[in-house]
Amino acid sequence: MHSLPRDQGQSHDSRNMVDESHDINMADDDESLAHSSSSTHFVVYRRRWYMLASVCILNISNAMTWISFSPIADQTATYYDTSLMAVNWLSLVYLVASIPFGLVSQFLLDTLGLRAGLTLGATLNFLGSILRLMSTFDFVTKEYKFTVTMMGQSLAACAQPFLLFAPTKLAAQWFKDSQRATANMVASMSNPLGILVANVLSPLIVNKAVSTDFLNMQISYLVPAGVAFGMALGITRSVPWTPPSSSAQDPSEPFISGMKKIIKLKNYWVLAISFGIGLGLFTAFSTLLEQILCPWGYDDDFAGLCGALMIVGGVIGAALAGLYVDKTKKFEEVAKICMCFAALSGIAFTFVRTYDRVVMRVPWRGYDSPVIQ
Repeated sequence: MHSLPRDQGQSHDSRNMVDESHDINMADDDESLAHSSSSTHFVVYRRRWYMLASVCILNISNAMTWISFSPIADQTATYYDTSLMAVNWLSLVYLVASIPFGLVSQFLLDTLGLRAGLTLGATLNFLGSILRLMSTFDFVTKEYKFTVTMMGQSLAACAQPFLLFAPTKLAAQWFKDSQRATANMVASMSNPLGILVANVLSPLIVNKAVSTDFLNMQISYLVPAGVAFGMALGITRSVPWTPPSSSAQDPSEPFISGMKKIIKLKNYWVLAISFGIGLGLFTAFSTLLEQILCPWGYDDDFAGLCGALMIVGGVIGAALAGLYVDKTKKFEEVAKICMCFAALSGIAFTFVRTYDRVVMRVPWRGYDSPVIQ
């Protein structure tokens, strides 16, 4: 009997699997995987790139919403007629909401699936952006403007855990083993990318503490939230028709039993504490950078520029580290090196912020701004 060559037979079998799932146009034939020792075939679908793009846009939008007031804290306090501490809570509410909703989101992502979690997160993020925009309208009296803004910020804060926890699950369920770290890295980098955009965009739009400037800023942040919401509605499945790898077809650990196991692991607590401290330092810098620098004579533009440069360095480092660990699997070594650099950078910043200043020209403003010597 005449038989197909091995490679052709694998591709033929994979295409048949996709035919049976009624989605042949969504499969990557050149990336289909088959093992002769098993009857199970593994297929990756082009749809995974749309889902990756959706997660990225959602995280960018949510991060922009999170940090949008921090680079213009003084003008925000003036516009809403409130204190700087109250303005800080527009960012800190994200951290408060992450504690209960972090557990809730992880439970829902495990039980209801990726699609439900992303749809819920996108909806909360979009509704929060709408409320923030409404706070700039004239029918909202001045005494309630900040309250409405805080309500919108709180909704977006509740959405963040659903979006931040999605990249790992997306990479595990839709990407083959050799692409998982890269996919996770790309999706995870979208959050700091949103922070970068907000650090540049907010000082650029808000020149004075007037309704027009804040209205324009809120519209600028509502647009990506609306786009992300529309993309989330286009996600139709939580898992692919055929798993992309052998590990993806194994059932995940139930949420409750998984929690009981990890709290007994020493290495888990080391990771949780070390990464928690790192995230805390990053959040503190992102939220308070303008208030740290302005008392020393720096303006909002320079504070936003410093925040943007911090994110640019992080994005470049994350990209290089992601590609490196994807090839070498040296996660522990890379994490230790990054933690050391983060600590040294924080110490260096504490000293250099008080140095004498020279003047540089901010290109998007066209006027002089102080910069450290």
